[in-house]
Amino acid sequence: MAVTTLRRKSAGRRQRKSRASKVNAHQTAARWLAAPQYELVPLHGAIDQARLLPHGATVTVTSSPKRGVEATVAFAEALASRGLRTVPHLAARQISDEAQLAEICRRLEGAGIADVFVIGGDATEPAGEFADGLALLGALGRVAHRLTSIGIPGYPEGHRLIDDEILWASLKAKAPYATYIVTQLCFDPEATCRYVRSLRDAGIDLPVYAGVPGAVDAAKLLRISMQIGVGDSLRFVRGNAAVARRLLRPVGYRPDGLVSKLASRVAEDHCDIAGLHVYTFNQVGATIGWVHQANRRSV
Repeated sequence: MAVTTLRRKSAGRRQRKSRASKVNAHQTAARWLAAPQYELVPLHGAIDQARLLPHGATVTVTSSPKRGVEATVAFAEALASRGLRTVPHLAARQISDEAQLAEICRRLEGAGIADVFVIGGDATEPAGEFADGLALLGALGRVAHRLTSIGIPGYPEGHRLIDDEILWASLKAKAPYATYIVTQLCFDPEATCRYVRSLRDAGIDLPVYAGVPGAVDAAKLLRISMQIGVGDSLRFVRGNAAVARRLLRPVGYRPDGLVSKLASRVAEDHCDIAGLHVYTFNQVGATIGWVHQANRRSV
């Protein structure tokens, strides 16, 4: 009789723990979806897409060798003037020297922009003295600026061109200059959480924003890919057949399952994620629609 009672109590505790975990996961997803950050590519028509974003939303602006740093900065200025919290990508290999970097910082300050995202960039050869993101971060410490936030990228599934040891050494060197990390697009919540745990084990306690896709369809993805080249949108799918299959389904892709699984991992104390970074592929209307639907379900 005593054994049966203990089993019932144990089963009851497990059920209560499971219910509490589900509630926590629900609350985590709702918090993320209340204020995700969005990513846009500075292409023709992107300003119209930006009008669909809620006032005050955080939006990052990508940078590519094909369009250059001027396209990124000019688009960031335009978005900031519309009341969006704008975060331009600064690609080290596109910036020639500290004088140009100082001028960029001056323009960003004039636009009220205080947050940048520093990357190495996809250019084959550097335009000047900055070969990688670490070099640019060091230069930011020497030029006058009023930036309050500096983001750096993280790679839960590694980088196709960089050895893992080099990647980790670079991240550890860059972390003291940064205030947060945004992961590259990852469809595997376990991989994202393993990465976050590895960061914490390495003593890196920066907030981590998980990179997830927005609501995208094949036609839109392929159009953007042709416009900006394999160095931008296609970098997410090239060499990863599983990712390509998900993105290129005829019905399109919706990240509900991915967000739910990430929130469950956080609720189970398996990883520490500050929020979501949504790669829109400039399909803002569908992505905002998905966010609104997801928000309604989380109420």
